[in-house]
Amino acid sequence: MAKKGSQALAFVLALLVWMLLTWDMDPGNFLVGALVSLAASLIYGDILTVRPHRALNPLHYLWFLYYLPVFLWEMVKANIDVAYRVLHPRLPINPGLVKVKTGLKSDTGRTLLGNSLSLTPGNTTVDIIGDQLYIHCIDVNRRADIIAGKYEKIIARIFE
Repeated sequence: MAKKGSQALAFVLALLVWMLLTWDMDPGNFLVGALVSLAASLIYGDILTVRPHRALNPLHYLWFLYYLPVFLWEMVKANIDVAYRVLHPRLPINPGLVKVKTGLKSDTGRTLLGNSLSLTPGNTTVDIIGDQLYIHCIDVNRRADIIAGKYEKIIARIFE
C-alpha cells in the first residue's frame, strides 16, 4: 500500500511540474505529460518519496519557499567572491577539504545540503559519509560549514 501511495504522489507531483513547465493546457500536452509522469512514477515513485505522508504538510513547502531566496543570496555572494578572486589575483586562494558535520537525519536533506553547497561557487561537495560532508573549498578560510549552517537549519524544517 505504501508503494502505491508513494507512486500516486510521485505521479501527481510530476504531472504538476510538467504542466507548470510547459504552461500549455492543450489536451494533447496533458496526455503526454500524464504518460511521462505515469512512467516516471512507476519506475521511480517508491524511491523519490520515502515518506509520502510528509509531502502533505504545507509547512514543508513554505519552508522550501523561504529556503530559495536564502540559497540564491548565498549563491550571489559566492559568485561575487569568486569573480573578485579571479580579477584580483593577489587575493588568497587557499584550496582544501573541509569536513562538515551535519545534524540532518534524512538522506534527502543531506543530499540537498551537499548539492546546495556544490551549487555555491567556490565549493564542491566531494563525499557524504554518514553525518559528515567533505567539501572542497576555494579558500578554506571562507568556511563552508558557516554556509552549511545557514542552509541546514532551513533544510531540517523541510525534511526532518
